[in-house]
Amino acid sequence: MAFWWPLIVIAIAFAICKLLLMFIPDNVPSIDVDTSDVLDDGNQAKDNSFIYIPSRRHTDKVQCYEPATMKYLGYFPALKPDEVKERVVQARKAQKIWAKSSFKQRRLFLRILLKYIIEHQDLICNISSRDTGKTMVDASLGEIMTTCEKIHWLLSEGEKWLKPEYRSCGRSMLHKVAKVEFSPLGVVGAIVSWNYPFHNIFNPMLAAVFSGNSIVIKVSEHASWSGCFYLRIIQTALAAVGAPENLVEVITGFAETGEALISSVDKIIFVGSPGVGKKIMRSASDTLIPVTLELGGKDAFIVCEDVDVPHVAQIAARGALQSSGQNCAGAERFYVHKDVYSSFVAEVVKIVKSVTAGPPLSGKYDMGAICMQEHSERLQYLVNDALDKGAEIVARGSVGNIGEGAVDQYFPPTVIVNVNHTMKLMQEEAFGPILPIMKFSSDEEVVQLANDSSYGLGCAVFSGSQRRAKHIASQLHCGGAAINDFASNYMCQSLPFGGVKDSGFGRFAGIEGLRACCLVKSVVEDRWWPFIKTKIPKPIQYPIAENGFEFQESLVHTLYGLNIWDRLRALVNVLKILSEQPPAPTSNRRRND
Repeated sequence: MAFWWPLIVIAIAFAICKLLLMFIPDNVPSIDVDTSDVLDDGNQAKDNSFIYIPSRRHTDKVQCYEPATMKYLGYFPALKPDEVKERVVQARKAQKIWAKSSFKQRRLFLRILLKYIIEHQDLICNISSRDTGKTMVDASLGEIMTTCEKIHWLLSEGEKWLKPEYRSCGRSMLHKVAKVEFSPLGVVGAIVSWNYPFHNIFNPMLAAVFSGNSIVIKVSEHASWSGCFYLRIIQTALAAVGAPENLVEVITGFAETGEALISSVDKIIFVGSPGVGKKIMRSASDTLIPVTLELGGKDAFIVCEDVDVPHVAQIAARGALQSSGQNCAGAERFYVHKDVYSSFVAEVVKIVKSVTAGPPLSGKYDMGAICMQEHSERLQYLVNDALDKGAEIVARGSVGNIGEGAVDQYFPPTVIVNVNHTMKLMQEEAFGPILPIMKFSSDEEVVQLANDSSYGLGCAVFSGSQRRAKHIASQLHCGGAAINDFASNYMCQSLPFGGVKDSGFGRFAGIEGLRACCLVKSVVEDRWWPFIKTKIPKPIQYPIAENGFEFQESLVHTLYGLNIWDRLRALVNVLKILSEQPPAPTSNRRRND
């Protein structure tokens, strides 16, 4: 017992020190980011407040507007291929400097960002809301919390997972040391979607920069206004730690801009649709760069008969309606056991009828606008197809306080029953506030239904028996599963995120996502250099001896034989062959001497 007391005292002292350190304020510099041109103080110039009339054709400008009100926000240039390549050239120069930075410098950059985000949540969410139409609460959940969690994980564990990782050497290389080194790839390119304009920029940027890369991010033409402001935050924080200019760039434009980026960088990360993802794969094949694709989902939300129905109904509504259905990995297919089907539908109907959509910054609304123009027509098309095939709408939420110019930007939350897999609504990604609810009778049936999809991003399974829920989830072909919860995987930033099938491949987030921004290099070196070195045995030196194969055969038995006696017999033969080898012949010159 006397032996353990010192260890216990040391452990208690260490815990106390860690606790006390939590109360010591971090000496993190503050940064000042210019917000003069993004704050809406109600006194907008006339030319920046008119109702935006969308152009049907692409131009040399990316026009920006508030989807909730259709007010004009401004424009950004649609960069041409030569301009994109020049941005990449500058980023590559900056990366060569940044690759030599210390983890201490990189952590300080993250702490400065974290401090700014925490202190300016209202500003960040306000800009996201204006550019995409989401509510402030949805922006906080999807933009702020996820980004803060990623920064916290990188601060806690990032350096650990980028240090060399030592591996076993195997039987034949016991005299060696084997390790994996992770070095920067160079310039990472990212083409990101509009649904989370803040997080979709920060997510790839944080991993790329912390692992020593530079990054050029092509933001969606539907969220360029916010993306260009968020770049200011990043660049100001980088300048505060002495990072080189042009280490992080945000570019704006259309398809031509994205294609030029793919051809110039060392890796591409894409968040978007399967159709565009396939085009990116084809373009990336020209330079054979690694690709990570996150292509959306049609997540199954499974409700067994032994659940707390009101509790799960609330989670279901949040999963389907968040950000007007803009949520990545959104719940889009609801499978409910027949024994609780009626009560579950009744609870969801009650919730949806209480939901009101409207301009998120002009009143207390539960749901915002649809970001993309004409997407409400796409949603109505899916609903109409379901109705034509026998489905029934049992509830719709309300929409209020909408200006005449923005009517088409809203779609009321909708609950549909009597759905089946012949309907496009149950097969195609909707990206909208629709809850199609289907009945199932057994676990086997619901597994088959859930897997009957071209997508495979995530799933959520609810049951009073955690063992049962895990068993169902283990049979679903997707990249992530939440047990008795929805989308909680993404808040665990130590976990990889991605899917299978039409949901893409590769992972971002977690150890896998961080290391995906690296050149993974295997290294082998001598364990006891220079005392023990690799030496080719004489029987297999050139010219190879007549018993060279016999020696090699015996060596394999010695190292990998299935029982000790076979291995010992083989070892004796190896030693015998080595002892029988004649001495190396001397040169003619030495014999003549």
